[in-house]
Amino acid sequence: MTQVFVAEYGGSDKLQVGPATTTPETVTLQSDQVLVRNRYAGVNFIDTYYRSGLYKKPVMPYTPGKEGAGEVVKVGDDSLNYLLGKHVAYYNGDGSYASFTTVPVTAVFEIPDGLAEQEAAAAINQGFTAHYLTHDSFVCAPGAVVLLHGAAGGTGLLLSQMAKLRGATVIGVCGGAEKAALAQSVGRCDHVIDYTSEPDWPAAVRRLFPDGVHAVYDGVGKSTFQGSLSVLRRHGYMISFGNASGAVPPVAPLELTGSIFLQRPKLDDYMITEEERAKRRDDVFGWLKEKQLTVKIAKIFTLETAKEAHDLLEGKGSTGKLLIDCRGE
Repeated sequence: MTQVFVAEYGGSDKLQVGPATTTPETVTLQSDQVLVRNRYAGVNFIDTYYRSGLYKKPVMPYTPGKEGAGEVVKVGDDSLNYLLGKHVAYYNGDGSYASFTTVPVTAVFEIPDGLAEQEAAAAINQGFTAHYLTHDSFVCAPGAVVLLHGAAGGTGLLLSQMAKLRGATVIGVCGGAEKAALAQSVGRCDHVIDYTSEPDWPAAVRRLFPDGVHAVYDGVGKSTFQGSLSVLRRHGYMISFGNASGAVPPVAPLELTGSIFLQRPKLDDYMITEEERAKRRDDVFGWLKEKQLTVKIAKIFTLETAKEAHDLLEGKGSTGKLLIDCRGE
């Protein structure tokens, strides 16, 4: 039984591996929690934000990771016994880079028959994020033109597919010919702009749509924010949901010309009610089962090689979703 832990903020070299401190025998659960024996953990940019110190943890050392899939082996209250032995995916666990993770029951979703555990682990956090972005932050629909950055990444591929399911025209921005091909084939983008061959990607957007786009989904942050603002049409939506290139500097309201809407959304705020949670679960898992949605798993690491996963993600070398196999030898 193993876990990854971080004792101090810094680079990926701060990820260390040691024996698990949480086991079914030793853990004490609250009445609204379950314990999951992990098979897979999802790797997300937010894991790197916490490791670097951009986002702070209240207690150090800590175990990274918020997303995973596995089997429920212990519950905090008898009313949750129906979950024992169930295979579930979760998006808000307390350290998923580990053999076992404590998870709030409201963040746990039973994996339906016919859906592979790997797919569920790869799609739950980024899939639910893509769902609220396309259904709530800005409601994609026929006639809407949207732009998304990181179009070949895990979130980008799912976001573009969902925007297409809702009838929008999608422009994907990414770096490199391989990523551009993936954004078009798996992501189903209508237009793909490769910023390595077209560094002035805002000008390329304006050539395609002189009036600009209705919404930009920007998970990159610092390096793309101003360009994203520049391609919006009047009353457009600037949705800044990530900081892959660093945090966006403070923005003066007078910069938001054209009466645009600026958002900094996060998943937790769109998973408050049971109705919200059920809608996202039913849509995302249903689309995966029906093959209307494709999740691309780029690579699976072990707990011992979690550092390599962070390096690949931060080095922009990954396409699709990165997972960690938590089962060990």
